[in-house]
Amino acid sequence: MTALTFDHTATGYGLPHVRCLAHAARLAYKDETEVEETARGWGFDRVRSFRMPLSRPFVLEDTQAYVMAGDDMIVIAFRGTEPEQVRDWLSDVNAPQVREHSCEGRVHWGFQRALDAVYSELSGTLREFRDSDQTVWVTGHSLGGALAMLAAARLHFADDVLADGVYTFGQPRTCDPALARAYEQAFQGRMYRFVNNNDIVAQVPPEPLYRHVSEVRHIDAGGRIREKPMSVLGGLTDSFEGHTADVFSPGADALRDHSMNAYITHLDAAAR
Repeated sequence: MTALTFDHTATGYGLPHVRCLAHAARLAYKDETEVEETARGWGFDRVRSFRMPLSRPFVLEDTQAYVMAGDDMIVIAFRGTEPEQVRDWLSDVNAPQVREHSCEGRVHWGFQRALDAVYSELSGTLREFRDSDQTVWVTGHSLGGALAMLAAARLHFADDVLADGVYTFGQPRTCDPALARAYEQAFQGRMYRFVNNNDIVAQVPPEPLYRHVSEVRHIDAGGRIREKPMSVLGGLTDSFEGHTADVFSPGADALRDHSMNAYITHLDAAAR
């Protein structure tokens, strides 16, 4: 694996930058000390972490995120779910929708609660750190991807900050069609959702009540990143290849494909 070097002058989509933001999303799983040390090694001289408790009945105990800033770039990253929490977290997928605070449309109530826990401090930190019109990027994996998408929406619709890019990995469906349409119009060419083969979390909550936002980048069973949608037959074939790749555990890749390490492995290879 080649060394990770952030291009702080990046302004648009490119696999080397996607790879960096994927590593930033994985870093959100680490403790505050490691987050700060790693971020400074990437050239960001201001770092602030957030960890806010969540009350029951939501299955997660807290919301975690961090902001890292340099002279040219700011990255906001949200922590997702640990692999052993995925099955428990999936029990929340039928939760009711609630109206989003900042714009038209409705969202998963648990996602909104998780974002509400940190949003005030996070947006205040962004205002504090953004002192020279830096670009703003938002990222996250799993539940962190849902929070990244919703945080970017709220920053834009409520606080008039349009992120330069929102890159998520293994993100679940987050909102209703009305919010998805408003989001796609505002974030055209800025939002990219990566899905690794049979990642089960990207398939919930169910349609049509919930909808994904564009634009998807599919990682196929061979680890190739597809820039364009596959045909129906091609998608079914690719899914079958993934499900049958492990002869000793057929079908197990629905959870295995959700691992952030799997996303990192494929993006490291693609960005060479």
